[in-house]
Amino acid sequence: MAPGGACWRGGVVPRGFKRWLSSSSSSSSYGPAPRVCVVGSGPAGFYTAQHILKHHGGAQVDIYEKLPVPFGLVRFGVAPDHPEVKNVINAFTQTARSERCAYYGNVTVGRDVTVAELQQAYHAVVLSYGAEDNRVLGIPGENLSGVYSAREFVGWYNGLPENRDLKPDLSCETALILGHGNVALDIARILLSPLSLLRKTDITDGSLAALACSKVKRVWLVGRRGPLQVAFTIKELREMINLPGARPVLNPADFMGLENAVKDAPRPRKRLTELMIKTALEKPGEKTLAAQAATPREWGLKFQRSPQEVLPTADGRRARGIRMALTRLEGSGDSAKAVATGDVEELECGLVLSSIGYRSLPLDPAVPFDTQRGIIPNSSGRVEGVPGLYCSGWVKRGPTGVIITTMNDSFDTAQSVLEDLQVGALDVSTSREGFGAVESILRSRGVRPISFSDWEKIDAAEVARGKAAGKPREKIVDPQEMLRLIGH
Repeated sequence: MAPGGACWRGGVVPRGFKRWLSSSSSSSSYGPAPRVCVVGSGPAGFYTAQHILKHHGGAQVDIYEKLPVPFGLVRFGVAPDHPEVKNVINAFTQTARSERCAYYGNVTVGRDVTVAELQQAYHAVVLSYGAEDNRVLGIPGENLSGVYSAREFVGWYNGLPENRDLKPDLSCETALILGHGNVALDIARILLSPLSLLRKTDITDGSLAALACSKVKRVWLVGRRGPLQVAFTIKELREMINLPGARPVLNPADFMGLENAVKDAPRPRKRLTELMIKTALEKPGEKTLAAQAATPREWGLKFQRSPQEVLPTADGRRARGIRMALTRLEGSGDSAKAVATGDVEELECGLVLSSIGYRSLPLDPAVPFDTQRGIIPNSSGRVEGVPGLYCSGWVKRGPTGVIITTMNDSFDTAQSVLEDLQVGALDVSTSREGFGAVESILRSRGVRPISFSDWEKIDAAEVARGKAAGKPREKIVDPQEMLRLIGH
């Protein structure tokens, strides 16, 4: 239980929450209806909206999204073979259908309407637009053909419109993924999964066709630090170890003596390390050896290696390998630093995927932004120096954590909005026009927003196309096709 919090369904009650409930239990105490605008319809946006609507019976919340379709990384980031993670969409749909909530897709804040214009139209504006860029490696050869960011590769197989034309070259036998997080494992799993498994998912038609022709049969996941610093979780590792038709190749030397090192580690870290040790040190029986000989694909973890340069082919156009600096660790646990030893190693690979993190971008010159940390400077979601402006999710705290982390973080921001309404820090005595004001601005700029019922038509079309192909859905990847479908 969090300090000062009582348990409630779905999380922890933030401080001041009971006080807020007691003071707002009767509808007469709501006063004038506050109009709140949320920018971004991923988990952070929807959880923020959900919490405000649930705990303020008079608030009206409008959600703006630059794509025609909602749900952000739940739709475009979660691996296609993890459908259970996407179940949160059901709760988000309930929120969007509330008579006090409205969704406006196909509206790019910062271009179609400015943050200042939104502030004129609403009592509170919450920026929840996530991390739309990736961190760069900053090494020579990074721009060669065959080198991709995890973000664009995941976007490609998940149907993110901006990545639909990626056409990654999968004609090599060895792929190398830089990073030891869950996204890195997701990509490795998709590259090595039997097509029979992928065909039953909502992976896009185009990427399924490309994977059917893929020559990739070996995937290395490379990290700067050691086994005790990996960022992936046990569920994803276990899935990878049990992947049909692919065998793990872990170097026993990397795991020697680690049993003692994790004795007092937190339980999740301990269990994760024990599973890696068991996989690395297990002596295969005859049956296993025969099965391994018949297994065409393999994957492995490489530690204490830092990328120095992507090596080009003779014509200087494509990636043929990567040069890595070998590192040693200074310090221990999560704070251990990787320091170059002076030794280097080259590894052949025709496909390099950089999974070293996502990055938020500034949205509008009027909004303060810390380019160093890639976040909007804030205190409990209140944007520093701009009253009435808030932020939640990755743009608030950086691109880390899972959906549950984002949920709690968004509830924290929503709570700040509720408290500011309660103490009068947000002046709701003057009514604001909300979407009424924004609509005329958008019309004057030739922008036509998409409603949630428009999205439901797109959704129904995707599900129908999927059913015909034996899949949960067939995602439409072209925004123009989405707009045509709803007669826009």
